[in-house]
Amino acid sequence: MRKRIIPTIAIALLMVSCEMDYLPNDKLTNEQVGQDPASAEYVTEGNYSMFKDQMEYMGQLYSGNTYVRHYLQMSEFIGDNACLAGRTSDPLYEALTYKRAPNLYNISYLWWCGYKIINGTNSVIESVQDGVSAEADYLKGENYFIRAIVHFHFSTLWSKHYSLGRDNMGIVLRESSSNTETKRATVGEVYDLVVSDLENAIRLMSQGTRRGNAGYISKEAAQGLLSRVYLYMGEDDKVITLVNEMLAGASPDSKLEPSSSYPMYFANALNSVETLWAIAHTTRESRGSSSIGSMYLTDGQGWGEIYASDPMLDLLERNKNDLRNSFIKPKNISETAYMVRWAIPSDDDFYQNELRDVEFDAGADKYFFMEGTSKVFVEKETINGYEQSYINLNGEKLRVRLSLKMENRYGWPKYFVTKFSYQDGDPMLSSPVMLRWAEVILNRAEAYARTNNTDKALEDVNTIRMRAGLSGNQLFSKTNMLGYTDVLDIVLDERRLELAFEGHRAFDIYRNKRSLDRRFSGVQTWEVVEHTDNRLQYLIPLDEITTSGIPQNP
Repeated sequence: MRKRIIPTIAIALLMVSCEMDYLPNDKLTNEQVGQDPASAEYVTEGNYSMFKDQMEYMGQLYSGNTYVRHYLQMSEFIGDNACLAGRTSDPLYEALTYKRAPNLYNISYLWWCGYKIINGTNSVIESVQDGVSAEADYLKGENYFIRAIVHFHFSTLWSKHYSLGRDNMGIVLRESSSNTETKRATVGEVYDLVVSDLENAIRLMSQGTRRGNAGYISKEAAQGLLSRVYLYMGEDDKVITLVNEMLAGASPDSKLEPSSSYPMYFANALNSVETLWAIAHTTRESRGSSSIGSMYLTDGQGWGEIYASDPMLDLLERNKNDLRNSFIKPKNISETAYMVRWAIPSDDDFYQNELRDVEFDAGADKYFFMEGTSKVFVEKETINGYEQSYINLNGEKLRVRLSLKMENRYGWPKYFVTKFSYQDGDPMLSSPVMLRWAEVILNRAEAYARTNNTDKALEDVNTIRMRAGLSGNQLFSKTNMLGYTDVLDIVLDERRLELAFEGHRAFDIYRNKRSLDRRFSGVQTWEVVEHTDNRLQYLIPLDEITTSGIPQNP
């Protein structure tokens, strides 16, 4: 039996303090942490907790202020998976619409909280000596991982992508508690530290075991994050080697949640073999209407203002039996009546929807609506092997979506997203997944695609597709590309299908130097965004600029 390094009194404190602000890094000196192993574990628990705690910032306690909520919104909403139905006073609006301001509480809190977490990790890293025990090494490795992922998150949000050059301005590095100078490192320097920290985490956790469920970090979590970092750096051979090492001869599908239970994976993420790391929440930590799930869902609680976008729905609906459709919950109001809709310009700078109820013409075998005295039929066509709907209206051919009649918000049908819901049956509770095996396998697939190993890339993609319930001609091969001509496009679309709403899509597109098509209905501007657009980097918080004088993003 492994010897615990935390005394009974500390265990009691942790058990009754699910909601408390862990601020031991403010109270304990490095010497105290080094002298008492229990202090190191207590500080580490506090570092984990700060990812989810609602902490007082600038004298105020705001219910929506958590690291994980702000990070997942700021990373996801700059992509093309989500549709915001109408304006909102929440600063997530600026994330989704690329409207930048340096004094928003989401960017200010995330910046403050992230460096607070880093400060906590430094106190453990500097105080716990290597080799004292496997338990102490493991604990130190966890802190190296935490420091790495926060620096990495910040680099993706506040710096240009690594693929645009190592010498661009990066973020502020905090690799020691004795830092006295605040300056922006280069992007390359940030990535070098992240890689070094993850290598140290892997080394230190090699001899120990994870301290609990997937809410705790493991060696495999550090390897999984390193595979993502290498992918972002374009180090494709290193990605392939590392993932092969992680699998150690095991089949990739053995690392995935089985198809039979996959629709409930996110509700049970903490206990799934697939989860490498999730930010653990208990029933006492359900945030209600300030939770991540609240913006995606209304089910007794929740605002339910953000839905799956039309292009996301188009991709999902190519295969009706794709289990990933189970994470989208359309709010139908009829099981027999249908409607049709299409995007139209509004008086603002975004596109709304024109909605029409339709009837079925048995003779024509088509749905239609009346425009004056004329029937406008919903026609079908096949584009790249997939069926789409369109109408001819006033001499113009318009792409439309045909669906069961649905509830809508200001004209936007409610396609709720449930990836952050239903843990312990609570529609507002989840333990958000930050790393999982499906991503790691797709990391290798992308690396194979970029090194022209098409067979291996498609094999990894098909592993993910088969878990999603797809088979036969729904799987890819060199002779069955399903309308695609580029294997990298296949991988990127599969990443989109599998990892939607988890904070990957925009980074996948921009780091591959591609443009993002945001021409779909929603409050974002109808535009194609290039990977070099400065709006993709958030502004450094005004408090930081005022205090330290570091340069602002252009």
